[in-house]
Amino acid sequence: MMNLNLLKLRIVELLEKHNKITTVADILELKQPTVTFHMKNLERDFGVKLFEARMGKIILTDAGYALLHYAVKINALAAEAERVVMEFDTLRRGSIRIGASYVPATYVLPAVLHRFVKEHPGIQLSLFVKTAPIVKDMLEHHEIDIGIISAEPFTTSTLVADALCEDELVLIHSPTHPLATLENLTPDLIASSSFVLHGKESSTRRMTDKWLENHDRRLPYYMELDSLEAIKQAVILGAHVSFVSRMAVQSEVDRGLLQMRPIPGNLIERYVYAVTNKERHRSALINQFSSYLSVLD
Repeated sequence: MMNLNLLKLRIVELLEKHNKITTVADILELKQPTVTFHMKNLERDFGVKLFEARMGKIILTDAGYALLHYAVKINALAAEAERVVMEFDTLRRGSIRIGASYVPATYVLPAVLHRFVKEHPGIQLSLFVKTAPIVKDMLEHHEIDIGIISAEPFTTSTLVADALCEDELVLIHSPTHPLATLENLTPDLIASSSFVLHGKESSTRRMTDKWLENHDRRLPYYMELDSLEAIKQAVILGAHVSFVSRMAVQSEVDRGLLQMRPIPGNLIERYVYAVTNKERHRSALINQFSSYLSVLD
């Protein structure tokens, strides 16, 4: 019977990352011969060569990479299981890894995180700001515990999404822009304006492209900026328009730097979602953090 324990799988994962037996031994606080012993045992148990020495480095063979695929998943699940058990029914210790897309990370979560940390000082929070698709991928691979993303309604076989609040998309322009004098805006007027687009990986960009497609419009000229703050500053200067989240520009609107308007003919809905993996046990700690998000509804 094969003895495939977690230590051996951890060795496989670390060797692929560091390519040095000495480095892996140091990380695991083992002696180098012990690591070598486990490597040889793995190859003996599987009956195939898993590791090769090349120019002083340890490289995984094709069979080694096949094993790595499962080793990474098993190691992640084992680490998650340990955290969940340690956190169970206690709110005094533990950690939460949060993934968030830009808008909720910038305009929703700071106040939530401030309150949570203040009331639970023993909990360590880590926030990773990524695009919504990357956050969902991290959840599916058990790299984070919860995701907070802006997205259109979606369903998957592995994720559960709870809508926290609407994330309305609005048209913005400066008070001095020609559109500011017009009461009724049309898709033609907007599409013929100098537009600032978000980067191609942005959910706002995908929604903007969908709006243009729905109205059979193409932008004659535009800028593309991969920064929401840069987009806002460009629009404030007066010559451009853009579609952005209402939450992202409320401060500038209140100060009179920008004006926001409903997007004519916009049938696209977007919400801020709290997303978790169906396969992950919801500990008391995750439930408590989720309760802090519920006030956004």
